[in-house]
Formats: sequence, structure tokens, C-alpha cells
Amino acid sequence: MARELLKGNVAFAEAAVRAGCEAYFGYPITPQTEALEHMAKRMPDLGRTFIQAESEVAAINMVYGAACAGVRVMSSSSSPGVSLMMEGLSYIAGSEVPVVLVDIMRGGPGLGNIAPSQGDYNQIVKGGGHGDYRPIVLAPATVQELIDLTVEAFDLAEKYRCIVIVLADGNLGQMMEPAELPAMQPVRKREERPGWALTGARGRRPNVVSSIYIDPVQEEIFNHKLMEKQARIEASEVRYRDLALEDAEIAIVAFGTAGRIAQSAVKAAREEGIRVGLMRPISLYPYPYARVKELAGHVRAMLVVEMNGGQMIEDVRLAVEGRVPISFFGRMGGMVPLPDEVLDAIRKVHAGLAQAA
Repeated sequence: MARELLKGNVAFAEAAVRAGCEAYFGYPITPQTEALEHMAKRMPDLGRTFIQAESEVAAINMVYGAACAGVRVMSSSSSPGVSLMMEGLSYIAGSEVPVVLVDIMRGGPGLGNIAPSQGDYNQIVKGGGHGDYRPIVLAPATVQELIDLTVEAFDLAEKYRCIVIVLADGNLGQMMEPAELPAMQPVRKREERPGWALTGARGRRPNVVSSIYIDPVQEEIFNHKLMEKQARIEASEVRYRDLALEDAEIAIVAFGTAGRIAQSAVKAAREEGIRVGLMRPISLYPYPYARVKELAGHVRAMLVVEMNGGQMIEDVRLAVEGRVPISFFGRMGGMVPLPDEVLDAIRKVHAGLAQAA
């Protein structure tokens, strides 16, 4: 396939179409509305299902219903819209049906603004809805990764019968980059849907999909089942990228757009003779704790860079366990850090190490 210039929102929507997405339910909210607009045309043209729901609450419950029927289904939204979906997401997790959601984050809290942010980390990575469940969370840093991870999200959702959330921000949703779309996959035939799906019960015992367990004993048994699934996910689905860490004395940890910006800062710092590298988590759940812990045994300091007030830093602290000092640089409310600002933060960490030596 040839590379073409694609806007992030259009790219992930088309990637979902080509991954065999059979149904899309959503509600317009900036900065991801182009995805809904793309689906509004493409899905009916292909004979697939598109509905603009009356709200995000309605959209996620439509997603829930379609997922129970075993179809490839997704929604997309942005921060306050995803907040409204949380009850539905908890029901989906409690029913063990596969669902894909793309969250293009914007500034907050509250209605906030439509500028890029990473303020959804806690609500997405830590579960958001009530109960002991964890969605798989994937964080792209380029339009190509946004495409690739959206396609992969459908496979992971079906493999583990769980929610997979692609977590990006308005910067990535709105930017245009050369990228390659995957080949078109056919929509799965009704008879090829999984055996647990609600496809009609003629000739067999009826299936039941539910998230209610009135008996606390049974609810606990189910929760243990979820914990066992999460353990399998944590053992098999960790993803991250390293840059210039072989001889680094300072390790930056940053995801998504912040990781992309930090990459430019790392290159500039290297030109100044500062031995700094970058670890960019791609799976925010399961988080690459082992890799961060390993880095803490080789570097003298860490710098966490985020487009929020410090949310992922808690996971870095858990992994590091106090072995090395951790500094933080962040911009909030839709402000995007500049590479020079991250470079200044690197210089401060470096100066502190020199002073302590």
C-alpha cells in the first residue's frame, strides 16, 4: 500500500473500517469529530451500521448491545464525552464483550477547551468506571501508530474479550502526516461470530450476556476471573519504545505526543553532551513496570514529561521504588510543551546530578 497524507482522526476511522469494523456509534465532540464524519459516509456506503446517537451515554450503550451480538464495534470521543461513557464501559467490562474506543484527549477538567491534553490518563488507565477491571490502553505518538494500534485494538479486544482504548490527544487527531493504511479486511459473517454471541438460539441453548451477580460469592468468583485475565494481559501485551538509552545517565519517560516532543529534546541534549535517553510507553495498561524498574538500575535520574499535572508519574514511582530521583515537567489545560522547554528540564536534572557528584 502507498503512503498518503492523512489527518489523524480520519486515519484511525479508516483504519477501523479496514479492520472489519461492522458498527460505529458516536456523538460529535471536538477535537475528534472528523472521525465521526468519516464514519457517517464510509459505513453506510459499505452497507455497515452508523448511528449518531443523542449523547455519549446512548452511544456507548449502543456499542454494548452490538458487542453482545459479536460484531466488531467501536466508538470514539474526547475527554468529557468519555467521562459520560464510564458507566457503560463498566457494564461492558462486567459482561466480557470486546469493544474498541478511541479517546482523543482535550483540555480539562470540566468542559475545558478543545486543545490537546493528556489529562485522561487516570480515568482511562486506572479503569474509570466502577469495579475491578482494567481496559487495555494503547498510546500512539504518530499517525502511523494511530492507524496500526487501532487495527491491533480489535484483535486484542476479541482475544481477551475486553475493552481496548486507543488513547491519543487533539494534537495527533488534528495533525496530518504521511502514513500507510492497511488492506481491507472483510466483515465477519454472522455464522463466523464467536460462540458466546447473541445471534439467535434456534437449534441450541440460548446464550446469556450479563454483568449482574446478585450473590456476592458469585461476583467475587467473576472478579477473580477478571484478575486472572489481567495477569495474562500483563504477561503478554507490554509495549514500549527505547531511544538512546544504552549509555544514558538520565532517562525520560513520556507517552504519546509528550514522548514525541521529548524525542526532539533528547537529540538536542545529546548534541550538548548530556547523556539522556527516552523510554516511551505504548501500552499504558499493561504498563511497562519491569522496563522502568530495569532503567532505574542503570541511570542516575529520571524525568517524566506529560501534558498534565503529573498522572503517569505515579506509575513511574511505583516501578522505580525510590532507587533514583524522579523529576517532572508538565504543561496543563491544553498547553503543549515545546522541545526547548523539555530541553531546559533536562539541563536542570543534569545540573543537579553534577552538583551532587
